[in-house]
Amino acid sequence: MRKTGSRGMGLPSLWEKAQKLIGPEKGVVHLATAAVLNAVWDLWAKQEGKPLWKLLVDMDPRTLLSCIDFRYITDVLTEEEAYEILQKGQVGKKEREGQMLMQGYPAYTTSCAWLGYSDDKLRQLCTEALKDGWTRFKVKVGADLQDDIRRCRLIRNMIGPENMLMMDANQRWDVPEAVEWMAKLAEFKPLWIEEPTSPDDILGHATIAKALVPLGIGVATGEQCHNRVIFKQLLQAKALQFLQIDSCRLGSVNENLSVLLMAKKFEIPVCPHAGGVGLCELVQHLILFDFISVSASLKNRMCEYVDHLHEHFRYPVVIKKASYMPPQDAGYSTEMKEESVKKHQYPDGEVWKKLLAA
Repeated sequence: MRKTGSRGMGLPSLWEKAQKLIGPEKGVVHLATAAVLNAVWDLWAKQEGKPLWKLLVDMDPRTLLSCIDFRYITDVLTEEEAYEILQKGQVGKKEREGQMLMQGYPAYTTSCAWLGYSDDKLRQLCTEALKDGWTRFKVKVGADLQDDIRRCRLIRNMIGPENMLMMDANQRWDVPEAVEWMAKLAEFKPLWIEEPTSPDDILGHATIAKALVPLGIGVATGEQCHNRVIFKQLLQAKALQFLQIDSCRLGSVNENLSVLLMAKKFEIPVCPHAGGVGLCELVQHLILFDFISVSASLKNRMCEYVDHLHEHFRYPVVIKKASYMPPQDAGYSTEMKEESVKKHQYPDGEVWKKLLAA
């Protein structure tokens, strides 16, 4: 039986009841549940006067485990195994926390190489990113093979052989097509290909992953995964080499904790998805907790960063030397500026009025 800590606010039971209404544990209800419970975590951290990552890092392992639903995943991770992981994570925890406060968590940029950018814009953005200290870059691929080859060659030549390059297909290919396409892009030494096929195709990802091993290319996925069960199966099937949690796709902090612990059990690096509106602000807390209390490793680990829309948040991310610096304000960094909310409220906000008038 899962217990709730004295300040746990009944999070597991609230989650369970909401998920049973529709779904279960997927779709709009899952997203809505995540939104509500992420807000509860924000309030909890503010009540304690800590940023969320620090609330999690300081939490007693048994209290933390009481916030996790282990149903459907005990065949790969039991509560006692999770407890052992967290207990081992106590060793060197203070040192790792100090390391994060001094150096931050390594990030990679997705802002330089979106599909549709001209070659001149790619050169300009890569040049600026290199000057700012970025060493990890992701390029979008999958629309046209010859265009991909040209763009990847341009970017690889600009960033040099010593810097990391990742590729993201955003679910474009069938399984055989993914293997064939990536074989043509292997010369550019990508660390991974992200979302090569349907995010629901676990065995397809496994087939692609197996085929790309000889080329030295890993498979990364997770931003569209419905729940912890899908992640469990991806790990069981050896269908990914890089696991990409999303702070809003899964059922809030609660479910992300279970996935972080499963990833540690399988020794698969977690490289979170971010971007969008506030995803960077949110996920920085989870990845800091993962390093300090769970994985204790930075090998092949990095967190995505996109450089837009942060101006709408009261506590935007702080990036220094291409790294996420740990937030110091209490809460989950989710609070938006009042003026931004007012402008975007439907249907009376300024932004919506202009759109509707057009």
